[in-house]
Amino acid sequence: MDERDVWRSVDPLGEALHLLRMRGAFCCNSEFSAPWGLALPAIPECMMFHVVTSGRGWLEVEGRERVLLQPGDLALVRQGLRHSLVSEPGTPTAPLFDLPREALSERYERLRHGGAGAMTTMVCGAVRFDHPTARHFVGLLPEVIHVAAAHTPNPEWLHGTLRFMAAEAEALRPGGETVVTRLADILVIQTLRAWLANAPEARMGWLGALQDPRVGRALVLIHRDPARDWTLAALAKEAAMSRSAFAARFTQRVGMSAMQYLVHWRMQVAASLLREEAAGLADVASRLGYQSEAAFSRAFKRCLGVAPGTFRRDAETRGGALRLLED
Repeated sequence: MDERDVWRSVDPLGEALHLLRMRGAFCCNSEFSAPWGLALPAIPECMMFHVVTSGRGWLEVEGRERVLLQPGDLALVRQGLRHSLVSEPGTPTAPLFDLPREALSERYERLRHGGAGAMTTMVCGAVRFDHPTARHFVGLLPEVIHVAAAHTPNPEWLHGTLRFMAAEAEALRPGGETVVTRLADILVIQTLRAWLANAPEARMGWLGALQDPRVGRALVLIHRDPARDWTLAALAKEAAMSRSAFAARFTQRVGMSAMQYLVHWRMQVAASLLREEAAGLADVASRLGYQSEAAFSRAFKRCLGVAPGTFRRDAETRGGALRLLED
């Protein structure tokens, strides 16, 4: 099998899901007794998940219809979105960080809150994504994804994952934090898989383009090797299409031309490097196929509206608010 065969054997959507690897995960085993209400703050660049293991509750996001969560239901709340969990609509809420929590391990806590009524138990968590593909993927998701238990294939995996996560948190064995993070990976990815299989909007835009056998192949090539001197002709050849047919199909599925997307993607990767690494601008430019720092800086500012140096300084300022998932 040569290199071209390897490229063509890739499942583009599966690769995007594979890259949803979390840099940090923080989980909380929540035990609520009615009446109860919990206000969760907006945490920049973090996605939150909620899994009901017993009882029921409501997920409320300002400006959206509230969602009833029942046993086995999973909900994802997109990054930076303030929301609430309540026993019944209208129940007063207490800010999460004002409530006492029991630390079971570095990344796993237990919360008990509420009155003396009916019990609800949930596993809640916050996760971060590093890879540019993952960031782009998550940025295109709805504000709230709700997967009902009835739409969760083989629900046994969910209960087993939650039990394993709780056991690792309480055992305090070496490597337990890594295991908890990987299990959070599974929870989030399985929820997204269930949503992708059932949501009509997942077949449109960039997500739909990933599922297109021709355009998806070109997207994978760009994602894997953004520094390569890609041309429209080269991408069309890899997609086994004529230049004109490929150009039209790519633009129709993605919403921009292939060459525009290449620049856009390079700048997404650059933003990730500037945010997470100490590499100099010349090094970042070289790693993304630019012959000069000046050409890279012009492209970055044209795409993101700010010079790369300014972007890095702003990212360093914002970074302090995210360290609760890393400390």
